[in-house]
Amino acid sequence: MTLDGYIERWSRGWRGPALAALIALLAGLPGVFAVPPLDRDESRFAQATAQMLETGDFVVIRFQDEPRFKKPVGIYWLQAGSVALLSQAEARDIWAYRIPSLLGAMLAAAACAWGAAAFFGGPTGLLAGGALASTFLLSSEAFIAKTDAVLCGTTTLAVAALARLYGARQGTNHAGRLTRLLFWAGLSAAVLVKGPVGLMVVALIAVTLWIWDRKAPWMRDMGWSWGLILFAAIIGPWAWAVTVATDGGFWSAALVGDLAPKLAGGQESHGALPGYHTLATPLLFFPVTLLLPAALVHGWRNRAEPGVRFALAWLIPAFLVFELTPTKLVHYTLPTYGALAWLAAAALRQPLGSRVRWTGAALSALVGVLLAGGVGYLMGEYGDRSDIPMALIAGALMAAAGLAGAYMLLKGRAGTALVTAGALGIAAHAALAAGLAPRLEPLWLSQRTEQALAQARLLPRQGIAPAPVAVAGYAEPSLVFALGTPTDLGGPDQAAEALADNRPAVVEGREQKAFEAALKARGLKPREIGEVRGLDYSNGDETSLRIYAPPPPQPETAP
Repeated sequence: MTLDGYIERWSRGWRGPALAALIALLAGLPGVFAVPPLDRDESRFAQATAQMLETGDFVVIRFQDEPRFKKPVGIYWLQAGSVALLSQAEARDIWAYRIPSLLGAMLAAAACAWGAAAFFGGPTGLLAGGALASTFLLSSEAFIAKTDAVLCGTTTLAVAALARLYGARQGTNHAGRLTRLLFWAGLSAAVLVKGPVGLMVVALIAVTLWIWDRKAPWMRDMGWSWGLILFAAIIGPWAWAVTVATDGGFWSAALVGDLAPKLAGGQESHGALPGYHTLATPLLFFPVTLLLPAALVHGWRNRAEPGVRFALAWLIPAFLVFELTPTKLVHYTLPTYGALAWLAAAALRQPLGSRVRWTGAALSALVGVLLAGGVGYLMGEYGDRSDIPMALIAGALMAAAGLAGAYMLLKGRAGTALVTAGALGIAAHAALAAGLAPRLEPLWLSQRTEQALAQARLLPRQGIAPAPVAVAGYAEPSLVFALGTPTDLGGPDQAAEALADNRPAVVEGREQKAFEAALKARGLKPREIGEVRGLDYSNGDETSLRIYAPPPPQPETAP
């Protein structure tokens, strides 16, 4: 059976979305278990979730003693449910906090396939969902315990349902009550996960189509009466509870303290000029980069088709908003990637012209080689000789994904090029995330500090040394997550005081002199049990952490 035959067979009915979800599972799963907790956002989310489970407060979000009023509660509830079902807060198993993100990526791929199939047929829908699943951005977010993969999944579900409602009015498919239910459920969940972002994407699509078509009869089919009630029922109880619990402080902090600065300027040094997301897309959309030119050309030439028109209404307005917003992070545009996947897959329905094939091949080869070079850089900076085999595998797979896809595209086998590049890209991503990255020890300061304390039987959750561990000069959230909620992030005096109280301490190199002065003033002579050196990649600083155990008890003097 030919490749087209297999795609036709496996795209019928529910099989297409299910297979797209399976591809997303395979792409994201290796990193879920292998990559240590990441700074800073992932560990902040995970630590706040752990505190929910420890305290039983599932309304007010906190990181240690500080309120964390930046995002709604949805992701914390999902993570808390995952940890309660699969692990426990005391174990600090980061993989359990990542399961919702993996499921979010699977939902995004399945919804992308489901929505595209309404306009372009099952085989194109499967290719679209599989393409989205294999992109480096989604497969990376799939193993990071924060909002973005779940936001992509819930938003893509709402958009796909909206697409089917739109398509039903165009005569391309049927949309019933279940489609409307999925729209409102996806939209409500997206708002509960990350506030207005998913709502903005959906609203921009609706307004754009209304203006483009000069009518919007499909809006009457959305079930407004009960849909708004469902929306309020999902979001309202927590919104009311957090308003009461914080006297409205959550909303002022979330809107004035977090959202407004992102719109006004580059928050937390994350500013960039317009064009940033456009330049990043070939890297982040890899290995589907080879079809980017074809997708854009197909979108322009076939904009009169309902499915293409919908994809453009999904992609262009939201992408422009993200480009014009001063604060930029690479994952911001992820909710629009489903539209690119639609256009890329739809372009395969007809032979590609020589220009888009050559441009796509050049982009694919260039990005594959650049990513292979990035693997070599990581190996050279943070690896050792034992890491060379895995670095060679990851780098070779990166280059192969780009070059093999380019070669097949130039030979006129665009469908085979997409499938081959996708399979090699997923393998390359797995080799990097699960094979090489965890071995780059200088990057994992918190994990190595936790291991050193555990080996010395000083980790508080082992039940031997008293809590909390005092940490001077190093305040990354991953260390708080590793050592426990009470971790004392103070200065040299607090570290010396902890040793006087028979508790362990961790001191960053720049605080060493002040720490030694504090020890001398107290007449303490603790034991240094280890030193961890590496890179604090959150700020780019070379970092040294010395780990101290309390001084041994003095023998009693005989009378």
